[in-house]
Amino acid sequence: MSGRARLTLAAWGATLMAAGALLPLVKPATWIFTAAFVLALVSGVGTLARRVPLARPLTLLAQAVVVLLALTLFFAREQAILWLIPGPQALAYTSELFRAGVEDVGRYAIPAPDTAGIRLMLVGGVVAIGLLVDALAVTFRRAAPAGLPLLALYSVAAGLSGGGAGWLWFLLAASGYLLLLLAEGRDRLSQWGRVFGGAQRSGRPGSSVASGGPAFAPVRTGRRIGVVAMGVAMVVPLALPGLSGGLFGGSGGAGGAGGGKGGTVSAVNPLVSLQENLRQPEDREVLRYRTNARDTSGLYLRLVALDQFDGASWKSSVRPIEDVPKQLPWPQGLAQSVRITEVTSNFVASDAYEQKWLPMPYPAGRVDIGGSWRFEPAGRMIVGDNDQTTRGARYQVSSLDVQPSSAQLAAAGPAPEKLRAEYTKVPESLPADVRATALDVTKGARNDYERAVKLQDWFAEDGGFRYDVEVGSGTGAQAISRFLKEKEGFCVHFSFSMAAMARSLGIPARVAVGFMPGTTQTDGSVSVGIRDAHAWPELYFEGAGWTRFEPTPSRGSTPAYTRTNTPSGTATGPAQPQQSASAQPSAAPSASESCTPQMRRLGDCGPDAAVAGAESDGSGPDPLKVVLISLGVLVVLALPFLPMLWRTRVRGRRLGSDGARAPEDLAARTLAVWQEINDTAWDYGVEPDESRTPRKTAARIVRLGELRGEPADAVHRVAGAVEEVLYSPRPRPATGLAEEAVRIRAGFHASAGRKARLRARLAPRSAVRLRWAASERWSSVTTAWSLRRHTLVSRVTTPFRRTSREAG
Repeated sequence: MSGRARLTLAAWGATLMAAGALLPLVKPATWIFTAAFVLALVSGVGTLARRVPLARPLTLLAQAVVVLLALTLFFAREQAILWLIPGPQALAYTSELFRAGVEDVGRYAIPAPDTAGIRLMLVGGVVAIGLLVDALAVTFRRAAPAGLPLLALYSVAAGLSGGGAGWLWFLLAASGYLLLLLAEGRDRLSQWGRVFGGAQRSGRPGSSVASGGPAFAPVRTGRRIGVVAMGVAMVVPLALPGLSGGLFGGSGGAGGAGGGKGGTVSAVNPLVSLQENLRQPEDREVLRYRTNARDTSGLYLRLVALDQFDGASWKSSVRPIEDVPKQLPWPQGLAQSVRITEVTSNFVASDAYEQKWLPMPYPAGRVDIGGSWRFEPAGRMIVGDNDQTTRGARYQVSSLDVQPSSAQLAAAGPAPEKLRAEYTKVPESLPADVRATALDVTKGARNDYERAVKLQDWFAEDGGFRYDVEVGSGTGAQAISRFLKEKEGFCVHFSFSMAAMARSLGIPARVAVGFMPGTTQTDGSVSVGIRDAHAWPELYFEGAGWTRFEPTPSRGSTPAYTRTNTPSGTATGPAQPQQSASAQPSAAPSASESCTPQMRRLGDCGPDAAVAGAESDGSGPDPLKVVLISLGVLVVLALPFLPMLWRTRVRGRRLGSDGARAPEDLAARTLAVWQEINDTAWDYGVEPDESRTPRKTAARIVRLGELRGEPADAVHRVAGAVEEVLYSPRPRPATGLAEEAVRIRAGFHASAGRKARLRARLAPRSAVRLRWAASERWSSVTTAWSLRRHTLVSRVTTPFRRTSREAG
């Protein structure tokens, strides 16, 4: 294979390896095969154009034309001319399809369905990157800058997945780029001509070139630098603070937590994920729970509190975290005089729901959960540590149902100065009409409680607002002003606007993000779906603490303490789940084999199967997938041991049984044992030199290998047997050669240090013969194919040449 062809193949592979990071974004990921095929066409056309040769701009033009024809064939053949040539209709259809893909990207959460528009965007984007990589690395012979488009491709995947493009995809993309650089380096070295002695690589390792000497030092050094660079790139990020990922779903960390007793929780921005979840065409269950609460309408499941508003967005502050205490501290600002009810709830998270923040009622007093979880005291949030997520989690939460009266909230005293200073901050960029509107809406209110109720009622009932999840999710100061004028948005706009307006009035406020209480099932459990994702404001009142309000119309439930008549009642005793609706999730299998996953999710399979369905609804691991992953892991684990296994096999074949053999086999057996002794010496650091006679080679092995006694004598005895075979007209059969080789190997082992022993056993130097043999075999195959192709062409063209001469 020529250097240019090898470089073309490396560019094709590097692009696909970088595109692997896009695979988790769409399911099924069959689009990658289309992209690989089109990229192969681009590479093939580029190879032909460069062989002609065409000018570089014409080569790029030819490749671009092939891309256009291929994309037309795959995505707009019904509108194209002869299914291939793009006309006005095909171009218009492709443009509309691309626009639909952009809308689908904004509508669906990850993993998105494989719609035609999304497939066009993925295939077109990967092919465009591949064309650029091929042009830089192959056409213009500049492989290093080709890393920029590859990095852009990986960065897009990492950004869309919320930082969740894992280390495996990074390793794959980095390996592709490294292979591209190695291919270019080999191509550049080959332009200097064949190095003297290179022909000995396949069969005569005696030269310095064959043994990895100075002639190949640039290639070897480049490989080592590349491997070290990849290792540094993989290891260094593990020692640095991590970036947060998405809030709802995805494996990316939503918060960074350090190990040990300390650490911090980093800021997150859940807005995009929240809107995507609300737009989902199908409501997927994320968790199910049982509770002893008499009324679940106010049992909001809180994930994270966004307490910092910088004018561009609301986000969570970077705060210290600690181990989860057995008993969480008493809620800040909650007085003993406020009526509370203790509630116990047991949760089962779906295997498909995977994120860092633990959904639970607010304020929680005790959390029982296994795994690596941490506690953030200021926001009373539980966050996963060391890649801990909610996937399949089972946990119990004891929480307080705080029920202040309107009179208590109206009579609340001023908040502590430190809290008030932090939670009433508004950016200087906040438009003046936001505070002016807040003052106008709350005109006539006598206290902060009445102002908060007026704001809530204005958003939810009196202000003429309309709930619409399709509205863009802008969250900055200007977006709030625009929302107050247009009066269209979803929970993010309502909660953020009310919190900002409350702060402008001097009321401490923040925004909570999580889930609404969910839907009660026939068996008494409560199912929470992805469409129950929600955001709501929390305002602080001394004596009641952080208090929930609900400004979003047609969503959630209005708290009782914000209504005119606050219901009365007495606090219940400690939570005791009833037998009919036990708070302990059941893990028992369904009694009916006909119970489908959908019936389980809806609670139509009986009380046991309803909750068990959260982890037995077919979302468990696929056996075939488990087998394939296991085989892949075994293959990866076996790769470092391949040189040792190959060396053991070769040694066993060379030192086979000493049984009776035909005279013609004696020479081959003696030379095989001699080859084994030379390779053993090579494994222990004595490089072979086939320019010497057997006797001089034996003296060299004994001297450099520092052999003494019987092993040294054994080397000379085998060398004598080799001379007998090579030079005697009637060689005498030698016996015990295999034992001599074993004795020599033991002598090397005894005289070598510990590091040399491990190297000889686990990474024997003589295993390079395997690569030489494969290279020689590939060279012979390509040579035979070239000869056959030349013969075939000659047979085809000879009659035409003869006819031409006769005609002349």
